Amino acid sequence: MANVTTRSLLEMKEKGERIVALTCYDALFARLLDASGIDILLVGDSLNQVLAGASSTLSASLEQMIYHTTIVRRGTERAMVICDMPFLSYQISPDDALRNCGRAMKETGCQAVKIEGGQPMATTVRRLVDAGIPVMGHIGLTPQSVHALGGYHVQGRDDATADRLRADAKALEDAGAFAVVLELLPAPLSSQITKSLTIPTIGIGAGPACDGQVLVLHDMLGLNEQFSAKFVKKYAALAEDVREAARLFAAEVREGRYPGPEHSFGK
Repeated sequence: MANVTTRSLLEMKEKGERIVALTCYDALFARLLDASGIDILLVGDSLNQVLAGASSTLSASLEQMIYHTTIVRRGTERAMVICDMPFLSYQISPDDALRNCGRAMKETGCQAVKIEGGQPMATTVRRLVDAGIPVMGHIGLTPQSVHALGGYHVQGRDDATADRLRADAKALEDAGAFAVVLELLPAPLSSQITKSLTIPTIGIGAGPACDGQVLVLHDMLGLNEQFSAKFVKKYAALAEDVREAARLFAAEVREGRYPGPEHSFGK
């Protein structure tokens, strides 16, 4: 299968082919997901919560994102790897964004970056795109603005906010973004935005009309039992599998049944 690129994602939208994305934080899972035909591996700043145990994404660092994006890229052949730029790595100024996003691209080998925000970020997106850095936008519930938004709530339920989100999506497209994540939007609004854009929309909690869907890998696999949401479908229940395997290992070690002769070396 051919490598996934910004051009092939646009062609998928034009053909009505759905785009499949998952978060990924390490080389092992990258190899598994890449071999499974996943189109986009998003190294999300959600790793700050999922892996590091933080209460939000806000304390994620650029060094943290560069490290994890680098190791995901090592395990990937076909999928597009996208580095999620952390809080305050791109909001201060377009020049600051260019410096940090350029560093992320150079040091990780990723194919694109993702930044949050709509119309206020359009100038920054244009600056990055003009420098040759592909940008995925992100509107709706933007986790880096969770305190300003008053928590993790569905966005765009009132007419004024819905109008702003439509304008945000159009501004990102006009600025040169190759795709936009729609997070926690009412399904009818996501459908309207998706139909209005020539670039793909990737939904998370935004209904079925988006051009693609993304979930946090550990939520989808049933590994993160501390998080649940209406939009998350668990395709496995690996947390219990992990606990059971660990219990069995512990029992066999304590009972002297592991390691056995078949796991031991002679002379």
